[in-house]
Amino acid sequence: QEQLVESGGGWVQAGGSLTLSCATSQSIFSRSTMGWYRQGPGKERELVATITPYRITVYADSVKGRFTISRDNFQNTVSLQMNSLKPEDTAIYFCNARSIRNLWGQGTQVTVSS
Repeated sequence: QEQLVESGGGWVQAGGSLTLSCATSQSIFSRSTMGWYRQGPGKERELVATITPYRITVYADSVKGRFTISRDNFQNTVSLQMNSLKPEDTAIYFCNARSIRNLWGQGTQVTVSS
């Protein structure tokens, strides 16, 4: 099963929090750097955060200190805890699994109102 299944998007007021989750198969998860990317209205898709199988993380400057990426190697899930959300965080958020192949989820909408 080569697919990524995302959940957790929605609407929130500025300053609020949301948590995104992404699940996939163990065979994909165990060897992949997992990540979250986003695409805002009229914008290019951009990196939000990534985490390697050894839990080395990378964050976009715009989300450092507000977002936390984590992975559960037993549940084969990667999560993105988003705090202190801003209207400019409004975007479709995509889960990504990168190893030999580059796999994408279908995307989940996050809307932050001012």
